Amino acid sequence: MNRRNLLTAAAATAASYRKILGANDRIQLGIIGTGNRGGQVWKEALEQPDADPVAACDVYEPHLESALSASKGRAKAYRDFRSLLEHRPMDAVLIATPDHWHAIQTIMACRAGLDVYVEKPLSLMVEEGRKMVDAARQHDRVVQTGSQQRSGPHYIEAIEIVRSGEIGDVHHVEAGMERNSMPGFGTPQDAEPPADFNYDMWLGPAPTRRYNPLRGHYHFRWFWDQSGGQMTNWGAHNIDIARWGMGVESPTSVMGCGGRFAIRDNGETPDIQEVLYEVDQGILTWSVRELNGTRGSYLVFHGTKADLDVDRSGYSLRGQKWQRKDPVMAEDRESRPENASRKLTAQHIRNFLDCVKSRERPNADVEIGHRTAVFCHLGNIATRLGRSLQWDGVKERFEADEEANRSLSKPYRSPWTLDI
Repeated sequence: MNRRNLLTAAAATAASYRKILGANDRIQLGIIGTGNRGGQVWKEALEQPDADPVAACDVYEPHLESALSASKGRAKAYRDFRSLLEHRPMDAVLIATPDHWHAIQTIMACRAGLDVYVEKPLSLMVEEGRKMVDAARQHDRVVQTGSQQRSGPHYIEAIEIVRSGEIGDVHHVEAGMERNSMPGFGTPQDAEPPADFNYDMWLGPAPTRRYNPLRGHYHFRWFWDQSGGQMTNWGAHNIDIARWGMGVESPTSVMGCGGRFAIRDNGETPDIQEVLYEVDQGILTWSVRELNGTRGSYLVFHGTKADLDVDRSGYSLRGQKWQRKDPVMAEDRESRPENASRKLTAQHIRNFLDCVKSRERPNADVEIGHRTAVFCHLGNIATRLGRSLQWDGVKERFEADEEANRSLSKPYRSPWTLDI
């Protein structure tokens, strides 16, 4: 049997098993990508009372060993995710690999009959994301995008305030992130990859490049082959909440500018970036500043009556002509941002596991993740092309701009394909 037939057989087995999966049964979990974010998601998942770890996969041995240790010996080790997808019994898989792997692994997991929790951004390219949505629907899979703010009670409450009209009509939303990353992350020379790191498998569908210590764990985010910088990192969080509050699916036009102006390292993505989206209701802006900053990540809904600020610590209202007596803050406000992030992740995973059982759509369903990722990708495309672009959200194409449309996809390195 070839691998596709094996996955088809595995999907049939999973469907049969799911018929007897009830509300009180345990969920068998696997994970692909057990590094920085993967390790965090794995740890939070294993703290859920109905989750059993059965399989873990990574191409870097220390990360894999860490995940196996967290499972207390209950998970089987894999070094090729294709073999992990055939593991049974298994109900769902967590995917926390670099962005360029998300589409292939999610689509293959759906074909194998598995539900998927895939880290944000959903995709590396626009056309990938639509194919991921199609696969989830075709195979009737629960696919949760790791935009954990969607499951935060205080985010939900803040959006209810915005959409209820309490702050008036909202025609401008300001989203962004700022921090001090000066002077950068270093300029190491290309070298041979570590002996315990399967770098060729890590590259997968991405172009062949010499190994560099920055082109790897965590810092892959600053290279176009693997990611889209802070736009697809923090933008995938705050633009997601911005468009949720505004009730918009797609922009009508986008313009952007930026570059790597101040940081001196091997990275490629912007350290300064400004993007302006026109939507039916008004304007959404995205701003990045990595050379200094005081606000961290931020999101402000500007209403005709008041402004609402929301971040992972809580939300507050700032009056213009009227003012609440006290700022409204989330009841679960945390003293440390990392504690807030952990709590959001746990809530998001809980929502995913509940939907694996109920078969309902999760808080950050794959279509939601795709729509948000499209905003991010369009912002980067406009920034790199340096001009305003008109977008057709139904066709998911730029209007009368074939150069821009060529940026919606790119070829995979052989033998990788979405048809695997």
